[in-house]
Amino acid sequence: LAALERQVFDFLGYQWAPILANFLHIIIVILGLFGTIQYRPRYIVVYAIWTAIWVTWNIFVICFYLEVGGLSKDSELLTFNISRHQSWWSENGPGCVRKEASMSGIKGLDSHSYVSVIGCALEYRYIEVMHSSFQILIALVGFVYACYVVSVFTEEEDSFDFIGGFDPFPLYHVNEKPTNLLFKQTYL
Repeated sequence: LAALERQVFDFLGYQWAPILANFLHIIIVILGLFGTIQYRPRYIVVYAIWTAIWVTWNIFVICFYLEVGGLSKDSELLTFNISRHQSWWSENGPGCVRKEASMSGIKGLDSHSYVSVIGCALEYRYIEVMHSSFQILIALVGFVYACYVVSVFTEEEDSFDFIGGFDPFPLYHVNEKPTNLLFKQTYL
């Protein structure tokens, strides 16, 4: 649900890189759930590997919005340099008042307006950082759960008794050696 919520807000802001990442994340989460329900450890392992990639992606998004390491939140990196859109939260955050001023001298359907945003209770970059931090927390919980489920599934596969298959002293297995050889005493 958190990934779907994030997908909606990234669509509203035309953030194409996060839209693709969220789409892959939703698909892999569904695959992991399917693997859990159908007892398919390989699907769960794919989910566990994806969570590591997902955490890395969210760390990048956090660094992007906090402008760490030469990244700039004003760059067009998340939109693949297709448009100059920003996060939807930059104009519609909590408490933000959006004012549009039309450009003078430009008429027609393609005229752009200057948008100023004032009075935000919380800057949009902190909202994006909170979104990514929450995704990291959920991914870490999912990773731990996935590792646990895979270990339970593989443990069940190893310990299953195929009528004396893995048991050293099975119930249904007849000893081929006579009992006097099994209890042979050693003399010094």
